[in-house]
Amino acid sequence: MERVEKERWRDAERTAGQWINRGEEEEMEVCGFVPCAWRLCVLAVGCVLSGGLLALLLLWVPQWSVRWACTPAPLHLASVLLLRTTDEFGQYFRVWVQTLQAAGVDPLGLGAAGEEAEVGQSFSKGLLDSAQPQQVRCFCLQSVVYVWSAASQGFARLTALDCGVPVTDFYCRHSAGLPPSAQQYRRLFYGINQIEVKVPSIPKLLVKEVLNPFYLFQVFSVILWSLDDYYYYASAILMMSLLSVCTSLYTVRKQYILLHDMVSAHNVVRCTIYRGDQDTEEILSTDLVPGDVMVIPANGMMMPCDAALIGGTCIVNESMLTGESVPVTKTQLPLSPCGGGPDGALPEPLYDPEEHRRHTLFCGTQVIQTRYYSGERVRAVVVRTGFSTVKGQLVRSILYPKPSDFQLYRDAIRFLLGLVCVAAGGMAYSIYISASMGESVGRILVEALDIITITVPPALPAAMTAGIVYAQHRLRQKGIFCTSPQRINTSGQINLVCFDKTGTLTEDGLDLWGIQTVQDNRFSPPEQEVATEGQPHSPFLIAMASCHSLTRIEGQLTGDPLDIKMFEATGWVLEEPSPDETSNHDLIMPTVVRPAKPYPLETPPCQEQDPDIRELMGRYEVGVLAQFPFASGLQRMSVVTRVLGERRLRAYLKGAPETVVRLCRPETVPGDFWEVLDSYTRQGLRVIALAHRQLEPKLTWHRLHTINREVIECEMEFLGLLILQNKLKPQTVPVLAELHRANIRTVMVTGDSMLTAVSVARECGLIPAHSQVIITEAQSPREGQPATVSWSYSQDSPHTQRPLSPAAPQESRVSVGPQPPPAPPSYHFAMSGRTFAIILEHFSELLPKLLLCGTVYARMAPDQKTQLVEELQKVDYYVAMCGDGANDCGALKRAHTGISLSELEASVASPFTSRTPDISCVPHLIREGRAALVTSFCVFKFMALYSIIQYLCVLLLYSILSNMGDSQYLFIDIGIIMSLAFTMSLSPAWTELVAQRPPSSLLSPSLLLSVIGQILLALSFQTATFLLAHTYSCEPAQNETHPSDWLVGNLSAMTANGSGMLMTDEEEDESHNIQNLQNTSLFFVSGCQYLTVALVFNRGPPFRQPLYTNYLFVLCILSCYCFLVVILLYPVPALQDFFQLVCIPMEWRLTLLGLIVVNLILAFTLESIIIDCKEIWQRQCTGQKLHDPHTDTHCSQMEVDGMSLQRSPHGSCCHSSHPPRARYQRLAQELLLDPGWPPHPSSKVKPPSCPETSKLASIGERCIFKREVGGK
Repeated sequence: MERVEKERWRDAERTAGQWINRGEEEEMEVCGFVPCAWRLCVLAVGCVLSGGLLALLLLWVPQWSVRWACTPAPLHLASVLLLRTTDEFGQYFRVWVQTLQAAGVDPLGLGAAGEEAEVGQSFSKGLLDSAQPQQVRCFCLQSVVYVWSAASQGFARLTALDCGVPVTDFYCRHSAGLPPSAQQYRRLFYGINQIEVKVPSIPKLLVKEVLNPFYLFQVFSVILWSLDDYYYYASAILMMSLLSVCTSLYTVRKQYILLHDMVSAHNVVRCTIYRGDQDTEEILSTDLVPGDVMVIPANGMMMPCDAALIGGTCIVNESMLTGESVPVTKTQLPLSPCGGGPDGALPEPLYDPEEHRRHTLFCGTQVIQTRYYSGERVRAVVVRTGFSTVKGQLVRSILYPKPSDFQLYRDAIRFLLGLVCVAAGGMAYSIYISASMGESVGRILVEALDIITITVPPALPAAMTAGIVYAQHRLRQKGIFCTSPQRINTSGQINLVCFDKTGTLTEDGLDLWGIQTVQDNRFSPPEQEVATEGQPHSPFLIAMASCHSLTRIEGQLTGDPLDIKMFEATGWVLEEPSPDETSNHDLIMPTVVRPAKPYPLETPPCQEQDPDIRELMGRYEVGVLAQFPFASGLQRMSVVTRVLGERRLRAYLKGAPETVVRLCRPETVPGDFWEVLDSYTRQGLRVIALAHRQLEPKLTWHRLHTINREVIECEMEFLGLLILQNKLKPQTVPVLAELHRANIRTVMVTGDSMLTAVSVARECGLIPAHSQVIITEAQSPREGQPATVSWSYSQDSPHTQRPLSPAAPQESRVSVGPQPPPAPPSYHFAMSGRTFAIILEHFSELLPKLLLCGTVYARMAPDQKTQLVEELQKVDYYVAMCGDGANDCGALKRAHTGISLSELEASVASPFTSRTPDISCVPHLIREGRAALVTSFCVFKFMALYSIIQYLCVLLLYSILSNMGDSQYLFIDIGIIMSLAFTMSLSPAWTELVAQRPPSSLLSPSLLLSVIGQILLALSFQTATFLLAHTYSCEPAQNETHPSDWLVGNLSAMTANGSGMLMTDEEEDESHNIQNLQNTSLFFVSGCQYLTVALVFNRGPPFRQPLYTNYLFVLCILSCYCFLVVILLYPVPALQDFFQLVCIPMEWRLTLLGLIVVNLILAFTLESIIIDCKEIWQRQCTGQKLHDPHTDTHCSQMEVDGMSLQRSPHGSCCHSSHPPRARYQRLAQELLLDPGWPPHPSSKVKPPSCPETSKLASIGERCIFKREVGGK
C-alpha cells in the first residue's frame, strides 16, 4: 500500500511539474501541492517528540517539508508550490499561491500580439469599476511576481511594457497616459513603485542567525561541555559565539541599512504625469505604474522607474549602473508612422530595453539636463517599476545572491562529512571502552558526544574567513574594491583574462593623427590640419563639428572622448540654448555649432538661400535638429542638420569604415578604399569614416521624429577618413608580459576593427612576433546555401607571401597561398563579432576549437562579450574580464572575476573595481587571490589536523578512563589554535606572479596526501608516547603485560595515577583520572604537534611571503613553543596545578623533548617530499609532461593554458597517459593528433547539416563537416 502511494505521488508530481523562466538564467521547475491534514498532524507530533529537531530539519530542507506535509496536485489547483532551480545549485523554494480579486486577468488591459482584452475596452468606456471581478492566481518569489496564464496553463513572470510591445504603440496607444481607474487596476498587479529594502529587526536577525546549523552545533557543544564540567572552555566558546553572533548581526544589519539608503534616494519623489493629451497631475513616484506618461523636468531628476523617452532629449549620468562617468545622451524612440506597413511587410520592431537603451531612462540614474521644443515637454512612458527595473534587478542580485559555487566550499563540506565519519568511529570506540569499564550510561553518552565536538571544530568557519578578510583589506589598500569577497579565492584560480581595448589596454584619450578626404572619388593626400582657409565650410569639416553627442554641463564640454577630440580639432564652438531661449522660438534648434571666428559666407552651389536671413545672422551656423545616437550593434551614429538660412536638411554619418561604406553609394567610394584602410589599421590607428547626403525637400524637421534611422542612413556620399591614434597605456606591455610568464592566457575583446585589434595585439605582446594570425570569417546562410567558415592568414604573419587583389573587401586584408601552415610558430585565431555569432549558431561543435587559441575578438557587441565569457567557461577556463565598465557590464558580471576600471569606489556592474585606470590591478588581484586560496587551504588543513590530533589524544586517554582537563583544553583551543589560525592568515601575497598555480581543490592528491601523512605521523608519535608513558609508569610486573593485551582487555587494572598510587573512587570521580603520566605526556607532545603542523602548513613562496615576514604568527608560535618547553623542562608548581600536570622525572622530560624534535623534523621532511615534487603533481593535474625543447626541434606548437603543447613530426602528441581534468586541455591534446589542424589557408567548412560531408575530428565528439581546400 505504501509503495502504491509513493508511485501515485511521484506520478502526480511528474504531471504537476512545469517550467518557469524557460531558457533564462533564473529557470526553475515548479511542482504543485495541496496541504494534507493527516500528514500535518503526524509532522506536528514528530516535531514535539523530537524536541523541535524535526522542525529545524524541515526549516533547513524546504523540499522535505512540502513533500511530507502535502500531496501533489495539478498547478491550476495547487495552493503550495515547490520550485527548484535548474542550475548546478539546485536550490529549492516553497511559496504559497495567492488569489487577487480584479476586474480582469490582463495586467496591462491590452492583449498580447494585438488582441483586444475586455479590460482594455473597459478603460475606454470608463466601466472598470462596474466590471465583473475575476480571480487571478499569483505568487511572489524573491520580489518577482508570477501570474497564472490560462492560455499556457502555467505560471509566468509578470511583465510590463518591456516585453512584446511594438515601438509605435508608445506613440499611438500609450502617449496620452492612463486614467485613474486604469492606474488603480494595474497597481493591483504591479504594486507600488518602490524598491523596498526592509531592514530586519534585531530580534528577527538574531533568530535567523541562531537557527543556523553552525551556531546550533555550538550551543549543543556548550551544553555538552557544561554537563561534563568543562565550564572554562564552555564559557570561552560561548563568549566567542556571542561575539561572532553580535559581529554578524552588526555586519548584516549595516549592509541592509547601506542598501536601504542607496535605493531610497529615488523611492519617493514627486512626478508630473499626463491624464489625457493635455491634462497633467502631480503624484508620488510610488503611485507610478507601467503605462503612465511622466514629464521629465528641465532641471533633471533622479529616475524612479524605467521609462522610454517619447519626446525631447535627456543627458543622463549612468555611473551607478555602468561605472562610466561620461554622461550619455538619450533621445526619443525611433518610430514609423502609426498603422504599420502594408500586408506582407516586415513586422514592426518591438521595444527592448537593452536594444533601445539609448532611448530608455533607467531607474536610479540621474537626468542632468533636458532638451525640448517650444510648447512641448520631455515625456517618457513608464515601462517597468519596482524590482522589475534595472536598478531593482541589481538590488535583487544583492538581496538574493546565488550560492557560492566555489570548489573550496564544496570540498570543505565533503571533508567535514569525512570528519563526521571519523567521529562516528571514535564514538563507537568510546562507548565500547566505557561500557567495558562499567561506566554509567550518562557518562558514556557525554563522552561519546564529546568526540563530535572535538572532531568538528567550532572555530573552523571563522578561521576560514580570516584569510579572505585580510586579502580584501590589502586589496583596498591598493585601490581595488570588492563587493563579493568570496570571489577573491576564485581569483586565485584564474587562467585566462579577457581585456577590453579602448580605455583598458590603450589610453582613453585619442590623439588626432590626421584626415584623408575624398575629392572626385579619389583620396587626397593625408592632412594634419582639419580646417583650411580654402574650405572653411567643407562637408567633411561640418561632419566633424556636428556628428557627435557632446553637450555642455556647467560650461564644460562633456561626452565621449573620441567626440571631444574630433570636435576640438575643428576649432568650432558648440552653443546650447537656455530654457528661456527655447520657449521663445517655435523652430529653435537645440544645439548650434559654428566656427570660432567668422569666415566670408559663400553660397554653396545648388542650394536655395534666403539672403535676408543670411544678412541677419551674419555668420555661418549649423543647427543639429535630430540625433541618432551611437549603437554598439550598429557601429554608427548620425545627425540631421540645417545651415541657418537654408531650407534643405542634411544628414551626416560617422562610424566604423566597414559599416559606413555599405551605406554609401558605390560610385562615391574610392577604388583603393580597402588598401588605404588596411594601411592605417595595420599601424594600430583607429579609423572613423564620415559620410553625408542632402535630404529630400519633403522631409522637414517635423517628420524627423516619426521615421526610422534607416531612412536617413542610406544612399550617403562618402566624405573621407578620420584617423586617430590610440596609444597603449604605459603599464599594458609589462603587465601582459607578466601574465604570459605566469602561464595565464590573455585575450582581447574589443569593438574596434579587426586589423586595428590585431595590430594592437601584436604591439602589446598579446600575439608574439613569431606567431601566426589566422583570421576566421563566417558567412551566414543565404540563397539556399549553408553557412560557411573560411580561414586565411594575416599579411603581417610570418611566412606569408602575396596579398590578394583588393577587389573584395573581405579578402583584401588577408594573404592566401597554396603553402601549408608553417610548423614552428604557434598560431592565434582572430574573428569578428559577426563571425562569432554565426559560428555560435551554426558551428557550435567547431567553436571550442577556435576558443582554444582565439586571441583577438573584434567588433564585438556587449552581448557577444558576455556570450564569449560563457563559452570560455564551458571549456573549463577560469575567466577574468577587465574593462572600463561601459559596454562590458554583462561580461564583468558573468566572468569568474570581473574587474571594472572606474574612479568610483564600487560599481554594481562588477565584483571588483579598481581606482587605478590601467591593468596593473589584474596581477595584484590574482596574486592576492592565490595567497587567499593557499591561506584557506592552509587554515583548513591546520584545523583538520588540530581536530584529528585532539581526537587521537582523547581516544588514547579514554582507553584508561582519563581525559584532558578544562585548563588544558582552554590553553590548546584558545592559546594555541585560535591565535595561530588567525595570525597565519596575515601572510601577504608573494611579490611575483609565478607560472605555478595553487591547487584548485581541497581534495587534490597533494593536499590529501599531506593531510593523511601528517595524521599518520601524529598518530605514530602519540601512540609511541602513550605506550612509553604507560611502560614507564607501571611496576616491573606490569611491564610484562603486552601492550596490545593491555589496550584491549584488563583495563580495570589501569586506574593508577601517574605516580603509581591507586586512587579512591571519590577522588577518581572528581578528577576523572586527569592527573597521570599519560595525560601529561600527551599534553606536551600534542601541544607541540599543533605548533608543528602550523609551521609545516604555513608555507611561503611562491604564493605568499616567507614565514618570517608574518611577525605576529612568528611571535605567537615562538611564544607557545617556549612556554611548553619551559614548563616541560622547568616545571612551575602553580602552572602544574593549573594545567593538572604531574611531576615527571628529568629523564622522561628529555625523552619527550626528543620525541617532539624528531616529530618536527619528520613532519617537515614529509611535507617537502609531498608538496615539492612539482613534476608529479603537474602531470596529475594537467596530464602534461614537462617538454624538453632540445629533444624535438620540429614540432607544431599550440599555446594552451600558458604551456606550449607540441606535436612531433611523427604525429604523436607530447603528453602523458594521464588524461587532463580540464576540458580545454583535453581538446588541446585531441587537436595535436588532428593532422588537419590548424586549418589550411582558403579552406572552408560547412555546417554538419550539409549532405556532402566527410569526417573531421572535433571537440569531445566526432562532428561532420565538408572541407573545401583551394576552392575545390
